[in-house]
Amino acid sequence: MDSELRTVLVVGTGLIGTSVALALRQKDVRVLLADRDQGAVRLARELGAGEEWQPERGEPVDLAVIAVPPAHVADELLELQRRGTAAAYTDVASVKAEPIERAAELGCDLSAYVASHPLAGREKSGPGAARADLFLGRPWALCPTPQAAPAAKAAVLRLVELCGANPVEVDAGDHDRAVAVVSHAPHVAASAVAARLADATEVALGLAGQGVRDVTRIAGGDPGLWLGILSGNASPVAEVLEAVAHDLAEAATALRALAEGDGTAGDDLVHLLKRGVAGHGRIPGKHGGPAPAYVVVQVVIGDRPGQLARLFQVCDEVGVNVEDVRLEHAPGLPLGIAELSVQPDAASVLTAALHERGWQVP
Repeated sequence: MDSELRTVLVVGTGLIGTSVALALRQKDVRVLLADRDQGAVRLARELGAGEEWQPERGEPVDLAVIAVPPAHVADELLELQRRGTAAAYTDVASVKAEPIERAAELGCDLSAYVASHPLAGREKSGPGAARADLFLGRPWALCPTPQAAPAAKAAVLRLVELCGANPVEVDAGDHDRAVAVVSHAPHVAASAVAARLADATEVALGLAGQGVRDVTRIAGGDPGLWLGILSGNASPVAEVLEAVAHDLAEAATALRALAEGDGTAGDDLVHLLKRGVAGHGRIPGKHGGPAPAYVVVQVVIGDRPGQLARLFQVCDEVGVNVEDVRLEHAPGLPLGIAELSVQPDAASVLTAALHERGWQVP
């Protein structure tokens, strides 16, 4: 089989599955959609993600993308292979070792299967949150077994290419340990912080700023979906959380000592904070590699239609590229602060242009 994908079946029309389908449709690939939830299939179809799969037709496809929770991947793979549905198969679950092991136990044809995982997502779920550009520039892990045929690898690589992602081949176990650090444990940690807000006073909530929003943003994910993910990667996630819990316990001990007048206890706290700064600095930038140092230009912006468009128009007029943008709202007021991250040499140019056009730049 050649690696060109003409027809792709997407099984599971949630956020990731529908986003894959939308990306493929933009490349004129024919996409068939399947899901046990007919409402999800209908919505994905209405969004332009493809057409509903009719399995009784026995129509072969080039690649089947299994976009279901980790615990169901192997069973779905076995059923599809029994039907002779596709020439090659992949899944997009965020856990890899367990589905692969289960597929082998069930007797699936591992030569036609390449497990994969696009490292992209949103705090929202369901087909309504899907985006064709969700994977652009994002890493997409490929975890082929030794049995995987070259044709199957080529088909999945072509899928990654069509979705605009960057393929990264990695051992399944290494993958699971890595995502425990960069995705799964952070979600639990964010949820633990957000859980403190459930019983917080109205005074505390009224004082909530961008910091708590940043820390807890991902805690809004679907608990049922995340239970499946965490269950499939339980041991690696537990190890990371135990390490985090140790650091937090030491920080609490240091704070208790500070409260009791032990000024030396601050050293332990500073050590943790410095490690945090160092770790944050290792997060790759948007183009990979070390994160560049940007300058943040703050602009007061009204909370009314068209303001962001006007702001970006100024950036366009003076040729300044906005590397990142954050919005911080002022509670109780019809305005907020837009934080524009730009290259250091562009900050003064943008600031001057904004002043000239009447924008408030603190």
